[in-house]
Amino acid sequence: MEASEGLERRIRVQVPANRIETEVETRLRNVRKSAKMKGFRPGKVPSKVILQKYGGQVRQEVLREIVESSYSEAIHQEKFRPAGTPKIEPERLETGKDFTFTATFEIFPEFRIGGLDKLKVERPETKIQDSDIDAMIETLQKQRVTWSPVERAAADGDRVTVNFEGSLNGDTIENGRGEQVPIVLGEGQMIGDFEKNLVGMSGGEDKTFKVKFPKDYHASDLAGKKVSFSATVTEVAESRLPDVDAEFIVLLGVDSGEMNDFRADLRGNMDREADTKIKAEIKRQVMEQLLEANPINIPAVLVDQEAEVLRSETMRSMGITKPDQAPPADNFREAAERRVRVGLLVGAVIEEHKLVIDRNRVNQKVDEICTPYEKPDEIRKIYFQNPQLMSQVENLVMEEQVVEWLVSRATVQTKETDFNQLIKG
Repeated sequence: MEASEGLERRIRVQVPANRIETEVETRLRNVRKSAKMKGFRPGKVPSKVILQKYGGQVRQEVLREIVESSYSEAIHQEKFRPAGTPKIEPERLETGKDFTFTATFEIFPEFRIGGLDKLKVERPETKIQDSDIDAMIETLQKQRVTWSPVERAAADGDRVTVNFEGSLNGDTIENGRGEQVPIVLGEGQMIGDFEKNLVGMSGGEDKTFKVKFPKDYHASDLAGKKVSFSATVTEVAESRLPDVDAEFIVLLGVDSGEMNDFRADLRGNMDREADTKIKAEIKRQVMEQLLEANPINIPAVLVDQEAEVLRSETMRSMGITKPDQAPPADNFREAAERRVRVGLLVGAVIEEHKLVIDRNRVNQKVDEICTPYEKPDEIRKIYFQNPQLMSQVENLVMEEQVVEWLVSRATVQTKETDFNQLIKG
């Protein structure tokens, strides 16, 4: 083994020539038994011809397999736990001579979990009030708002439809032109100064005004600059919320159409949402403290792999299929590092304290995932027949068990929290 820094290791492996030559000769004899070549009977092709035709290919196969096996033997002997695929660098490759190569790789860090005796958790508690349910109903109404054109000046809360063009020093700015763009005033869709200038305008009215862009605006060529806009409002419309009647209630999945049933259903959904938020907040606190108490080194190869996973997930969610349109991998490195650290710490807790996954909870989690589908039994069958999907479920359950185990050893205080504050974090 050679000198190394951090988690990187380099081992130099020498394979005796006779081991290679013996294996090559054995394989060539097997090839000769079955080789079919024009002008020769099966199994009667001269060894020299077999060597000329297949020798190079067989030697490469033997070397590849010997590298894999001898590398495995070396790391087993040194008791290494590699975190990724090694980089193999051949030093000598001559027929009849020993084969030497160097393998460079990273190992998993060795550490023991600390800080478990100092964990403190502030558990949020909330009670769903009637006013919370009223606010939720209003939110549901707003999600189904309709718009009616009006013949008056626009006010906050109205929707204005606008044609506009922005220019700086006489040149149209990039993405500074819009046709029939709907803007709900007061919702912050546009820069504040832009929306303020639309308040008071009526359908068919033109206006020219200046908008100062924020100093931290994402386009540096516009940050802190005053841009001239010309705008035409083509329509002003006011919102109309739907009545909370039987039709509205049935539309939201309560078949009876009764207000009491509707409010009870909302309360149940809000209770479940609050429970999910509370669990997430407790997990966040525990993991933050674990990370702080255990500042471990992590293999760069694992961070690279995790960053690529996050990048691929982002591409799928954004509908991006072309690699050249994908966000840079560096954008995901910070999140990837955190996920790798948390994963290693959780794994250490499981190993050191011999935690075992609860199979009943795994089955319950699968049921929980599948129940919302139209045909849950079919989806459940797909899960149980797919090792990759089941592995994802098992990881979720095991992580939940680890958090619960850690919380059971923590000092826990409860804190009364307003529902909206809890949900918004």
